[in-house]
Amino acid sequence: MSNILEMKVPSPGESITEVEIATWLVKDGDYVEKDQAIAEVDSDKATLELPAEASGIITLKAAEGDAVAVGAVVCLIDTSAAKPAAGAAAEAPKAEAPKAEAPKAEAPKVETPAAPAAAAPTYASGTPSPAARKIIEERQLDPTAIKGTGKDGRITKDDAVNAPASMGTPTGGNRSSSRTKLSMLRRKVAERLVAAKNETAMLTTFNEVNMTPINIIRNQYKDAFKAKHGGLSLGYMSFFTKAVVRALQLYPDVNSMIDGNDKISYDFCDISVAVSGPKGLMVPVVRNAENLTFRGVEAEIKRLALRARDGQITVDDMTGGTFTISNGGVFGSMLSTPIINPPQSGILGMHNIIERPIAVNGKVEIHPMMYVALSYDHRIIDGRESVGFLVAVKEALENPLELLMNGDAQKALEL
Repeated sequence: MSNILEMKVPSPGESITEVEIATWLVKDGDYVEKDQAIAEVDSDKATLELPAEASGIITLKAAEGDAVAVGAVVCLIDTSAAKPAAGAAAEAPKAEAPKAEAPKAEAPKVETPAAPAAAAPTYASGTPSPAARKIIEERQLDPTAIKGTGKDGRITKDDAVNAPASMGTPTGGNRSSSRTKLSMLRRKVAERLVAAKNETAMLTTFNEVNMTPINIIRNQYKDAFKAKHGGLSLGYMSFFTKAVVRALQLYPDVNSMIDGNDKISYDFCDISVAVSGPKGLMVPVVRNAENLTFRGVEAEIKRLALRARDGQITVDDMTGGTFTISNGGVFGSMLSTPIINPPQSGILGMHNIIERPIAVNGKVEIHPMMYVALSYDHRIIDGRESVGFLVAVKEALENPLELLMNGDAQKALEL
């Protein structure tokens, strides 16, 4: 007697009512083991794996690309089915090949004169008039696309004059294209980005940071930091996160957001960090960054980045966040205007570091410089707060020893 288990879509997180079958990892009729990943499902926040709830023969009830409600049945598992024996089944004996027939004598061939080849049609309708032909040649028009309005479909001068310009002659290169459906996650990201542009009064202010002081500290302590903290690297993100936390505490409006007619202000700093994963942009959250040390920030960002890279990021990892940091510099971006991550009110864009000549105490010196950009919602953040916030970030990054480490780098780095 068969024992059929109905597998239903589990809830991936609060407020999510529907998922999309991104990829089936098994085929209909396959034998699956309990806890084996059988599908990848997209929600509007993350891509998650669906594990088999039992061992048995699987019957798929939804196709790739289908939108399925949370709690709906997506497959059946016959738990009474025996696991197939290892090895391929014995092949059936091959049928004997039919004997070849003796070749029949061919009748003598009689050659007939070939009919003259028909001239390939050149025009979609009738022959063009001489004036029309001249215009077609001068404008390099596609004659097959011109419909003649003259007698017997003849292409007139006016037809040629009013014909659309040719897009050129194909060169014989590859001109194929493909169409793929956007994942639910990508569609949701697109929807949120458009909403952020349409529903906020977004402005961007810029500044530049001399990265020499940070580089001095990193070069002096990065080896000791890695040795002391189990191979953890001392990167730029811990300095930027600490600088952002300090600036948010100085300018709390940037750590606020609008909810209807109310302003919600937070006394904690949950920093969303934009990272690139195999499924696209992910924005996991570093919780209570104000309580983390340099080591704590680096360890948490590394943990979240690895989870995003391995496709293990969860909805809970990306829920919330009061401010976002986006590092486009790792891809070579020199300058950008980052888009706010709603319902947040601000996002800081980091960019690549380039050595440039700058004036220092009346002299020209070459230093590693980074442009930084703050996009903010002007409905809740005024110019004074936005510019002051970005200046505070700049000041902390250009004087990290005093403003971020209380004058003791070794103690701040827990060395």
